[in-house]
Amino acid sequence: MPNGSKWSGFKYAMCNESMAELSWEEQCRIVANADYKGIEVAAFTFIEEDVQEISPQKRKQMVSVMKDAGLECAGLHWLLAPPPAGLHFTTPDTAIRRKTIDYFDKLIDFCGDLGGSCMIFGSPNQRSTEGITVEEAKKYFAEGLAGIADHAHQRGVKILVEHLPRYATDVINTLAEALELAKQINHPAIQIMFDFHNAVDETEPFDVLLEKYYENIEHIHIQEMDGKHLGTGTAANDYVKTFQTLKDLKYDKWISLEVFDFSPGGGKIAEESIKTLREIEAKLL
Repeated sequence: MPNGSKWSGFKYAMCNESMAELSWEEQCRIVANADYKGIEVAAFTFIEEDVQEISPQKRKQMVSVMKDAGLECAGLHWLLAPPPAGLHFTTPDTAIRRKTIDYFDKLIDFCGDLGGSCMIFGSPNQRSTEGITVEEAKKYFAEGLAGIADHAHQRGVKILVEHLPRYATDVINTLAEALELAKQINHPAIQIMFDFHNAVDETEPFDVLLEKYYENIEHIHIQEMDGKHLGTGTAANDYVKTFQTLKDLKYDKWISLEVFDFSPGGGKIAEESIKTLREIEAKLL
């Protein structure tokens, strides 16, 4: 956003997988009632074997439900989490890589059909090394992303490489590595994102990182540093400086709540987290 432009405030979304047992209508109702503006989708929560089970008519219905609730699709995440089983983006097995890339193309169409603008490529188990070096895995990673970039661009979707901690995967652990991969591909549809919980291998403060990589960051995932929902830890104080930086930069893309402990239930997760986000906002200059 140009520095002279008017900034309209932060735009919050919530990931759906903490509510996977509920209907799509109920998921959207919970998210909208808690005052989020978007819902982020994990495709595997809706399918048994393949995303093409979700017919064009069903996709239109999902969009209609979102619109009726006053929500937008904030994109997709957990892209290669099963089902389907057996996918791997950086394996030396050419046939599996081809199958995985073909499925990724299906996910791009699903994201585009829902009106989503980004796909978060985390999926640690489907991009780690499998008997090869990290450099070889990165080579396959780049080749695969380059192969789907044009299709993503045609559908108005950006594939965002997510930095993940070393305990989760050995391929792309920092924003610097994510950006290096994106620049290697050099395509507008391949960018990066930032995740608070996954930044444990970074050596610089979050606010410094966001300012440093701001031009390439297209999405943010937020949660407490232990992966639980906001309000259960110290984010209300610890994230203020980072949010001040985002406000100063007039960040206008999605900040999406992604948690890894679903036990409190979607409603409580949504409401307590948005309350914490408002507490953070109230401390900004």
